[in-house]
Amino acid sequence: MTKPLRIAFMGSPDIAVDVLKALIEAGHEIACVYSQPPRPAGRGKKLTPTPVHAFAESRGLEVRTPKSLKKAPEQEAFAALGLDAAVVVAYGLILPQAVLDAPRLGCLNMHASILPRWRGAAPIQRAIMAGDTETGVDAMLMDAGLDTGPVLASRRTPIGVDDTAGSVHDRLAALASELAPFALSGLADGSLEPRPQTEEGITYAHKLGPADQKVDWSRPAAEVDCQIRGLSPFPGAWCEWTPPDSDTPVRLKLLNSRRSGRETSAPAGMVLDDRLLIACGDGGAVRITRLQKPGGKPLDADMFLNGIAIPPDTFLL
Repeated sequence: MTKPLRIAFMGSPDIAVDVLKALIEAGHEIACVYSQPPRPAGRGKKLTPTPVHAFAESRGLEVRTPKSLKKAPEQEAFAALGLDAAVVVAYGLILPQAVLDAPRLGCLNMHASILPRWRGAAPIQRAIMAGDTETGVDAMLMDAGLDTGPVLASRRTPIGVDDTAGSVHDRLAALASELAPFALSGLADGSLEPRPQTEEGITYAHKLGPADQKVDWSRPAAEVDCQIRGLSPFPGAWCEWTPPDSDTPVRLKLLNSRRSGRETSAPAGMVLDDRLLIACGDGGAVRITRLQKPGGKPLDADMFLNGIAIPPDTFLL
């Protein structure tokens, strides 16, 4: 490894914590940590720091939480750190050109996709929802565009039929932790040469919204299965079921599923057996394997059905 570098770390969620740990363990000097401002959370709406913020403070690191980096005072404070580089992992703020230019070696972003596929805010979820069979982490030198900079190095992982956004997230966090020190050293000593991204195959991982979460059983079984797994554990796909003794629909959060090989002529949304096999629009079916009722805990389907019977020939909407 090259000599330790003076860096700023810029990140917010859990996936970024592992990368920060790896950079500390690699011996780099963390001059400052930037993270999103604390936000209300929980029933009491108490201001809660991001996972990166909380971890950095536990290690005695300086933490800054500006709402924006667009104003001159924030940019001047960043430049005054005298950085060799900045490492960015799911930070959540746009970096103006003055910030990108301040570190001697530039700003290195760990992006959770195989660029140029899935540039943008939700690459893990969108990859699974689209039925991709592979994803990864790219170490990218940042420029003024949205994830458009040249790539220094990459790591890959397959997406299996049992994977959720949660399981892929955990693997990518481990890969990013391995990749970040390697790419940073390669950038510093010149052993890694940035490769421009191809202009072919560009897709955008748009931010997830409520419209992504409602399950439409009239879609093909493969698409429904990918939607459920791609949104698990957060924000979660959902559907509604009305119990036989009630007129009030219950919203069910669907947290895992498996596409079935069974073919059916049943209407989309019909429950086909007593273990939550659901008919879809293409004659296929999806089995729900993990779910959650309002106010309840996430449960595997067998445990869930011990307390709530959802019989065949009823409908999920």
